[in-house]
Amino acid sequence: MSTNPLLHFSGLPQFNEIKPEHVSPAIDRLISEGRALVEQLATSQEEPTWENFALKLEDHSEKLGRAWSQIGHMNAVVNSPALREAYNDNLQKLTDFGSDLSQDERLYEKFKAIQTGSEFSKLTVTQQTIINHEVRDFKLGGAELKADEKVRFKAILEQLSKLSSKFEENIMDNTNDFTHNVETVEELAGLPDDAIEAAADAAKATGKSGYQFSLHFPSYLPVMQYAENRTLRETLYRAYSTRASELSKPEWNNTDLISNILKLKKEEANMLGFNNFAELSLATKMADTPAQVIAFLDTLAQRAKPYAERDIQELTAYAKTLGLDNMQAWDVSFVSEKLRQDKYAFSDQEVKQYFPEEKVLAGLFKVTETIFGVSVQKAETPLWHEDAAFYVIKDKANQPIAYFYLDLYARQNKRGGAWMDTCITRRKTANGIALPVAFLTCNFSAPVGNKPALFTHDEVTTMFHEFGHGLHHMLTQVDEYGVSGISGVEWDAVELPSQFMENFCWEWEVLRIMTSHVDTGEPLPRALFDKMIAAKNFQAGMQMVRQIEFSLFDMRLHGDFDPNGNLTALDIIEQVRDEVAVLRPPKWNRFPNSFSHIFAGGYAAGYYSYKWAEVLSADAYSLFEELGVLSEEAGSRFKSEVLAKGGSRPAMESFVAFRGREPSMDALLRHSGMGD
Repeated sequence: MSTNPLLHFSGLPQFNEIKPEHVSPAIDRLISEGRALVEQLATSQEEPTWENFALKLEDHSEKLGRAWSQIGHMNAVVNSPALREAYNDNLQKLTDFGSDLSQDERLYEKFKAIQTGSEFSKLTVTQQTIINHEVRDFKLGGAELKADEKVRFKAILEQLSKLSSKFEENIMDNTNDFTHNVETVEELAGLPDDAIEAAADAAKATGKSGYQFSLHFPSYLPVMQYAENRTLRETLYRAYSTRASELSKPEWNNTDLISNILKLKKEEANMLGFNNFAELSLATKMADTPAQVIAFLDTLAQRAKPYAERDIQELTAYAKTLGLDNMQAWDVSFVSEKLRQDKYAFSDQEVKQYFPEEKVLAGLFKVTETIFGVSVQKAETPLWHEDAAFYVIKDKANQPIAYFYLDLYARQNKRGGAWMDTCITRRKTANGIALPVAFLTCNFSAPVGNKPALFTHDEVTTMFHEFGHGLHHMLTQVDEYGVSGISGVEWDAVELPSQFMENFCWEWEVLRIMTSHVDTGEPLPRALFDKMIAAKNFQAGMQMVRQIEFSLFDMRLHGDFDPNGNLTALDIIEQVRDEVAVLRPPKWNRFPNSFSHIFAGGYAAGYYSYKWAEVLSADAYSLFEELGVLSEEAGSRFKSEVLAKGGSRPAMESFVAFRGREPSMDALLRHSGMGD
C-alpha cells in the first residue's frame, strides 16, 4: 500500500504514476483511518482542546482532501472510462463518510465545548474562527437532527452527489460526441485561417476529409463569430444549446436530473429549518437573505437595462444592413463581431496575433511580480499530460512560497471551461510549513502548425481571472488549514481577487510589455489599443443583463420555486427573461440543462456571487487607479489585507481594511460605461 502514489504526502503529487486502480485502495484506507480517528476522539474522556482534538481531525481532513483533489483533477483533465468509474465509486464513499462525520453529535458536542470553554479566548483569532465555522457547519450538516432524520438527510446528500456528477458527465459526453464535417473550404468563408487549419487537422485526425468542427469552445466560437455560412452557424448553435436535453440523445438528458436535484435541495434545506435552499446557501455567504440578493440584482438590472436595450436596438438595425432582417440567436455573435469591426475598425482575430502564449504568461507574471513582490519561475515535476506545465513562486529572498500547475489547451476528455482548484493548502505541520499548490486550468486553442498558441483578449482576461483565484490560494499567510487561502472565504467574496486581476488586461502599461505580433514581433500598436479601449464596453449592457438573468434564475429556482409544482426550470427562466432579457433565445434552447455552475458546481443559489464580487473588485481596483496601475503600495496592501488573510476573518473586514471603507457600486458601473 505504501507504493500507492495517492498516499504520498511528503511532497508534490506523482501524476506520472497515478492510475485508476490506485483510487479505491487509497480512499478506502484514508476513510478507514478517518473512521478509527473519529471513534478514538469521540470516545476520549480527555477535555477537548485545539491540539488534542480539532487539529487531529484537521490533519486527517487535509490528507483525504489532498488525495481526492488529485483524483478529481485528473478526472476533469484526462477523463477515461476507468478513471470515471473509480471517481464515481469513491465519490459515493466520500459522501457517505462526510455525512457520517458532519452528523456525529459526539464531535459536535466537543467542538461546542471548545467554543464555550475557558480556553477559547486563549486561542488565536484564526483558530477561534475555525472552531466557530465547525460549530456552524455541524448544524448545517445535520448534527442536530433526530436519528431517523439523519438517515434521510444522509441519503439526500448521497443522491445529490451522484446526480451532480452525472449532470457534468452528460454535458462532457454530449460535447465530446458531437462533430460536424464540412467538405469544401468555400463553405468556411469568413473563418480565420487558424480556425480552418485546426478544423482540417481535426478531420485528418479522425481519418476524414474536409474540415471537422466540434462543440469545444476553440472550435465552436470562431464559427459563431466569423462564419458567413448561416446554416453552419445554426447547426452548431442548435447542437450546443440543446446539449444534455431531450433534444439530444436520451441517455444524456439532464431534465429529470434538474428536477430531482431541486427537490432534494429543498428537502435538505427544510430538514435544517430553512424555508428553501437559497436561505441555506446564504448561511455561509456575505449576503444575509435571498431578498437582499434579489434587491441587489434588481438594482443592477434597473441601471443596466436601458444600456442593454440601446445595445440590442443598435445590433438589430445593423443586422438589417447585412441582409439579416430577422436576426436569430445563431446570428448574434456574427453580427456583433461585424458591428464591432465596423465601429472600431479591428477584430478579435487581429488582436489575437499580438498575444502569443509565451509573451502573455511573461506579462501576467510581470504584473504579479511588480505589485506583489514575488517572482514566478518554471520548474520541473511529474505531470498528467504533455500540455501541462509547472511553476514555482518565490519571495524577495528567492525562497519558494507556492507552486502551481498550468493546463491551458482544450482537448478531448477534458472538462470545458476554466477554473482554479486547490492541490495542497498552506498549513503548519510538525515538519514546518506545507507550501500551497494550485491547479490552473483553461480550454484555449492549442498551437496550430509551427506557430505558438495565440490567445484572444478574452482568453487573456480569463487567464488573469483564474490566476487571481490562484494568488488567493497561494499568497495566503494563514497557517491553519480550515481558513488558509480560499478555504473558509464566503462564496460571494471568493471572486474578488480573480475579477480584480482582470482589470490589468485593459492597461496600456501592462499590454505594451505583454504583446508581440506572432510574425513581426512588434508590440501591440497604441492605436489598436485605443480602439480596444473604445470598444471595451461594447454591448456591456447586454452582457450585464445576461449575467443578471442567470443569477435571478438561480436564486428563484432555489428560493420561492416549488420543484413539486407545475412549473419547470424552463418556465422559471422564461419568467426571468420576461423581466430582464433584451435578447430571447429560441424556445428550443435548453440552457438550464448545461448550467453546470449551479447543478454540478458550487454555485447553487450563489451565481449572483460573480456580480456581488465584481462590485468589490472594481472598487478595490479603484485604489490602483488612484495610486498607479502597478503601484507596489496598493499591491502590498491588497496582498496583506485580502490575499494573505484568506478566510481567517470575514471578507467585508478584509475589504474595509484594504480600502478604508465599505464597497460602493459606483466603480463597477463606471468601469462598465454606465456611470452616468
